[in-house]
Order: sequence, then structure tokens, then C-alpha cells
Amino acid sequence: MNEVLPSILIVDDEVRSIETLERILNEHFDVYTASNIKDAYQILEREWIQVVLCDQRMPDKTGVEFCSEIRERWPEIIRMIISGYTDSDDIIAAINEGGIYQYISKPWHPEDVILKLTNAIELFELHRKNERLAIELKLQPKTLREAIEVQRTALQARFSMDTIVRSPDSCLNKVCATIKQISPYDVNVLIMGESGTGKELCARALHYNSLRQKEPFVAENCGALPDELLESELFGHKKGAFTGAVDDRIGLFESAEGGTIFLDEIGETSPAFQLKLLRVLQEKEIRPLGSNKRRPIDVRVIAATNRKLAEDVREGRFREDLYYRLATFTIEMPTLRDRLEDIPYLALDILTKLQAELGKKVVGFTSEAIECLQKYQWPGNVRELENEIKRMLVLTQDTKLGADVMSPHVLRAIPEEMRHDMKLVASRSQGNLKDRIELLEAHILKETLVRHRWNKTRSAEELGLSG
Repeated sequence: MNEVLPSILIVDDEVRSIETLERILNEHFDVYTASNIKDAYQILEREWIQVVLCDQRMPDKTGVEFCSEIRERWPEIIRMIISGYTDSDDIIAAINEGGIYQYISKPWHPEDVILKLTNAIELFELHRKNERLAIELKLQPKTLREAIEVQRTALQARFSMDTIVRSPDSCLNKVCATIKQISPYDVNVLIMGESGTGKELCARALHYNSLRQKEPFVAENCGALPDELLESELFGHKKGAFTGAVDDRIGLFESAEGGTIFLDEIGETSPAFQLKLLRVLQEKEIRPLGSNKRRPIDVRVIAATNRKLAEDVREGRFREDLYYRLATFTIEMPTLRDRLEDIPYLALDILTKLQAELGKKVVGFTSEAIECLQKYQWPGNVRELENEIKRMLVLTQDTKLGADVMSPHVLRAIPEEMRHDMKLVASRSQGNLKDRIELLEAHILKETLVRHRWNKTRSAEELGLSG
């Protein structure tokens, strides 16, 4: 099947100029040519033209005048002027009067003309997509509104306090109560805690339980970008503000207008960026990179860090004034090792989601597996627990996830505690000999099972119980 090339019309009274342009553009575009306005109109009447490239100086009328007429009859066509006359009056007229997309000066370079025409075609297609979207919105406004409302309701339900997975006696209960208490108030919040403790989950809960819940929630990892790129991401930039800034860009603060912006890893930012962020929070306005104009913003700021920010303030690594701007309220997310009672509930919730993701079904965990999960200290917190359960689900060949498919470092956490317990049993001064021996045997049996990854046959053989 032949590729359909974008269509352009070249209008120029100089035959050599038309021939030259046609020769260099034929490979990239479906080229139509006209040496006068009358012929150009005939082509526009019968062909589907996306871009018109017109010479400014022609006998019948100027390129600006012709482009103005095209604008009235075929507003979707992208109009471009090419001319050897570069006086400012011509350029201003071309832009303002004719609605000209681009002005190309003679002498031109072939690659430059091809690039500008390619960009014009992309603009034409973008306009058409926008028109189609506008038509769809007009045809189905109720359906679209209902879909958005359903999605918003689902998000509110997902991040409500009641759906945060935890045990009845969890230390997270206090955190959830705090979130519920401060969510309705338009105050900045600083969330502290180790990586993987759920700081973004907390931020989303604050947003979706607030008065801003119908507006955007946007997030940025401030520790992942150098200052210039971070400023561009958050505050936006103007075209040409730095190398690679080929277009204007709206920053995340503007994207979050009326809603919430979540600044993760705020403790990793430089002092220079901290000062700029402080000004944004104080003045409630931003200035895009490369722009002299400031823009007012209305957003709630929630920041997070895995550092002890108060210590960084005392040691001069973080601005004290910014710290107090961010920390109107602080929330400390507990580590997983501080909420081991939540692990059975978390593990089942994670397993349910992973089964749907991986398409593999089991009926839960063995009691030994849950015990092992509760003994390990989880330095990577919930994220590490998720990875461990995913690994177990992939490896298992049984109907339940058992200790036999656990990572060695998770299993090794058990024997150390058992050895400590066995010393206590041996040193106990109370209880008769039979009871103390039974306790000791139970610990020896469990330690042997762990070493053999809960393989009961091998454990029995080692202990001489196979017969």
C-alpha cells in the first residue's frame, strides 16, 4: 500500500522558484503548484490541501492578502509566506493580517524549509484532532461527565481512611485519624518516613479527603532531577529558556491549579532551589524559566522526605524558613517493622492484587509463611514485602504460598530469634523437666524446618524421625 503524503500548495509567479521547491519537496510531500492566484484557487477548490506556501510579492496581490482570503474560506489550512523582502512591516503584516504560521526568508536552506513544512503539517493534524475531540464532547457531554464522576468517586473510595489496609490494633490508626482531621483544612503538610512506607499514599488520602478533591493531584520526585530541569517541571518554561527548550511548557504547579501538588524527596533539593520554592509558597505565584511575568497559583502543597529534616535544618543543610512553610502539620509514617501486626492483612491484600496482575491463583499463605513474614524486619518496608510476595507467587507450585518459596534472607531472620529463645528456655529456673524439654524440642524442630525451607521430609530425616 502506497504511503499517503501530506499535501502542500506552492504559489509563486517565478517558475524557477517553483521548480526548485518542487524538486526538493517531492520526496516528503504531495506537492501542488500554481504560478498565479487564479490557478491556486482552482487547486484549493478541488484538492485537500493542508499547507499553503505562498510568495509575498506577486502581480495579482500580495501573499498576505491571498493568505487572508484563504483564512476566511479554508481556516483549517496552515498558511506560510516566503519572501526575499525582510523589512519589519512585511513580517508584521504577514503575522497579524494574514494569520501566518511562519515567515521564511530568501535565500532559504532546503533542510530548513522541509523542517518548517513538517512542523506545519503536525500543527494541521493537531488542529483536526482538537476539532474531533470538541465534536465528541458536544455529542456526549453527559456521558463524559458521568465517566469523570465515576472515576473521581472511585479514587475517593480508594483513598478513604477506611480502605487503608491495617489490623484493628495497628499503629496506623493514629495516622489515619490525623489525616481525617486535617484533610479538610487548606494547610501545607510534611510527610516523613522511610522509603516504601506509603508517603504518596498518605498524600493522596489527604487530597481525596479534602475540599480540593475534584481538582488535580500531581506528584514530582524532587530528588531525581537537577535544579534547572526541576524548575522547568514545576514552574514551566518559555521557548528558548535553555538548551532543548523548543516550545513553551506549562509546569506542574499550573497543572495542579485548584488541586494539590505532592513534592516527594524534598530534602534532596539544593539550597538555591529551596529559596525559589520558598518564594513560590510566600507569594503564591510562579515565574516560568525565561519569562519576566509571574503567574498566580492556587494549590495545596504536600511535601515528603525520608530524611530527618529537623536535623538537616539544625546542621544548615535545609532552609529553616522553608521547613516551617512546609511543615504546618507533620505526619510520621511508621515503618513496617513497627507494624508487624499489619502483615497478615497487608500480605493478603497484596496477594489478591498480584494474582489479578500475574493471572495465577492460590488460596493464601501457610501459617509458617505468615510467621516468617512477621519475623523479618523489612528494611525496604511495604515495597519490599510486595516484591517478596510476587516472587513467592511466581515460584510456588502449591495451592498456598509457603516458606519453601521464600527468599533465603527472609528465612534467615527466624533462626537468630529461635537461638535466643532456646537460650532462654535452657536457662529457665521454673517448670518441670518435661515441659522445658518439650519447649526445647519445639524450637529445634522449627529451626530445622526453616533451614530446610519447610521441607518436612528432609527435616524429619535429619532429626531421625523418618521412621
